[in-house]
Amino acid sequence: MRYLTVKITPAEGEAFHPTAAALRDESAITREAIHHVELLADDTVLVFAEGSGDSGRYEAIMRDSSLVEEYLVSGEDRWMAVSQFQPSDVMRRFLEFERESDIVIETPITINSDGSVRVTYVGSDSAFQEALRRVDEELPLTYEVMETGSYDPDVNKLLRVLTTRQQEVLEAAVEVGYYSTPREATHKDVAERVGIAPTTAGEHLRKVEEQVFDALVR
Repeated sequence: MRYLTVKITPAEGEAFHPTAAALRDESAITREAIHHVELLADDTVLVFAEGSGDSGRYEAIMRDSSLVEEYLVSGEDRWMAVSQFQPSDVMRRFLEFERESDIVIETPITINSDGSVRVTYVGSDSAFQEALRRVDEELPLTYEVMETGSYDPDVNKLLRVLTTRQQEVLEAAVEVGYYSTPREATHKDVAERVGIAPTTAGEHLRKVEEQVFDALVR
């Protein structure tokens, strides 16, 4: 069995869904990850997602969308949300492809700030090739292959939930002694190793720790 991690980006200026575009453009919230997504028999989509920031703004956007049928939010600064909504044509066809294929999505799906998503699929190379071919020919989406290899659910899961940049920052943090006892480095040391601002390094490490701990308890 193999895994394939890809970055999926909608056509330039577009989004997977009109409501997703509104959420992406709202600076008061950050969409973190999708933990479950399913195309239901009535042709609506059910999503269990994670976000942070102003949950009130999230609720307002969902409430004002004519495409959202139901939603429920739990939490404040860091929150989980269940929603059921009418999909866009692109989203519906994409989920139909996934349902018809011989590949499985490993969650969580990471949501990037630009509206793209990082998805890990599990299956065979031939199944990956067929799925990517169909999407490339029939949908306005772009795939960027991030990594692939033999699927080992115990060894690789922690790294697969991290973006390439997050893995780079984590590796730098370990190398400079940020996680040593006692701690031998600061965010500034990590930032200098990677070539980014200290505040950016701190934000990356916070997200790394959250995602790794989340993966450990699942």
